[in-house]
Amino acid sequence: MSEEYRTERDSMGEIRVPADRYWGAQTERSRRNFPIGNGREPMPEEIIGAFAVLKEAAARANRALQPGKMTEEKCGTICLAAEEIRAGKLRKHFPLVVWQTGSGTQSNMNVNEVIANRGNEIAGKKLLHPNDDVNMSQSSNDTFPAAMHIAAATALEENVLPALEELTGTMRRLEKENEGILKCGRTHLQDATPIRFSQEISGWRASLEKDAEMIRAAGLPLRELALGGTAVGTGLNAPEGFDALSAEKTAELTGIPFVTAGNKFHALTSRDEMVFAHGALKALACDLMKIANDVRWLASGPRLGLGEITIPENEPGSSIMPGKVNPTQCEQVTMVAAQVIGNDVTVGMAASQGNFELNVFMPVCAYNFLQSARLLAESMRSFNERCAGGIRANREKMAENVRSSLMLVTALNPIIGYEKAAKTAQKAYREGISLKEACTALGYLTAEEFDAGFHPENMA
Repeated sequence: MSEEYRTERDSMGEIRVPADRYWGAQTERSRRNFPIGNGREPMPEEIIGAFAVLKEAAARANRALQPGKMTEEKCGTICLAAEEIRAGKLRKHFPLVVWQTGSGTQSNMNVNEVIANRGNEIAGKKLLHPNDDVNMSQSSNDTFPAAMHIAAATALEENVLPALEELTGTMRRLEKENEGILKCGRTHLQDATPIRFSQEISGWRASLEKDAEMIRAAGLPLRELALGGTAVGTGLNAPEGFDALSAEKTAELTGIPFVTAGNKFHALTSRDEMVFAHGALKALACDLMKIANDVRWLASGPRLGLGEITIPENEPGSSIMPGKVNPTQCEQVTMVAAQVIGNDVTVGMAASQGNFELNVFMPVCAYNFLQSARLLAESMRSFNERCAGGIRANREKMAENVRSSLMLVTALNPIIGYEKAAKTAQKAYREGISLKEACTALGYLTAEEFDAGFHPENMA
């Protein structure tokens, strides 16, 4: 036997495992059987961390409910090893990829084996068994969906919502700073009636606020945990009260009010809560796409575009055109939004594959959900810091565009009627003259009457 390996055993026999790793036989078999993605798509760290939370919560619940089996020493040792995982100290001991069994069984066992072997090292003796102790009262079929909910709810609470609030706060500030600035409105990418820049920003701000409301609402169902359903939802081999108590302990560890799922048969086979919550993330992605596109259109130029706002210049924009600067933060937001919208399809397809008593697309569902949450949070923080916070109105350009807009003719509708107003706009456009010149030339109003009834500033 090479000193670089040790022999581990499971129900299928012996297998060699790297000597400096805490994982065991079942993890090693999965590592060898799923060489997909070349290790570039590992099980998300958020899932591993969530497993560490639920293993500690389960140990504490078992200690309270069946102290003869879960001794104080075993419980304490499991908790110590789980806390090391949560702190990120044992990341190299979790080698498995997303593309494995659809129940995530081997990732559950990976956590069980690491906690058992690290715990035995801490105890200085053979104290813990991965199945009998670390996995006590559990099954992969209820732990993986529970880990998904813990990870997803935590991602929303600790990452997405705080980043969203930061960006919303910037929009509130910009809205106040730009009150009273009149600009041209646009619909269908064509000139429309005037709007105040603060009103335009208020639309962005309100969209983000609505997104936050929807994410909070969609996060509530994620607080229900499947833990306690064990293999098929019946709770086989789990003591009475384990489901509620383990959820209570999970809530204590995370600060999020998790509860046990009311129907474990639903909790094991349905991923509708993940679909619902990811739908809220998709809604946020859609609004971010719209806001980022508005910003880059308004900042387009600097001479031949709209040029109504300026945004921070962060880096050179071309390897051949000197002095070119591009709206790169807007571009990263729109690419992230496209990824999230695509992820929503995968989450939905994965959730539809609940065959009988178990969904077997859980790893890919979790992977896409957590990627969306992570990307959105990071994207919003970058956009806020490097673009949105530095938006400045080009008042002169906005005023010039308002003066040039033919849609100001809408103010004349109550005075001369729609048909005459339309002819006025058409004449002004064809002949390159002002609305006042066109209106008086057509004989609809005198110059004095036009001035008396034409006040663009009142149109907003």
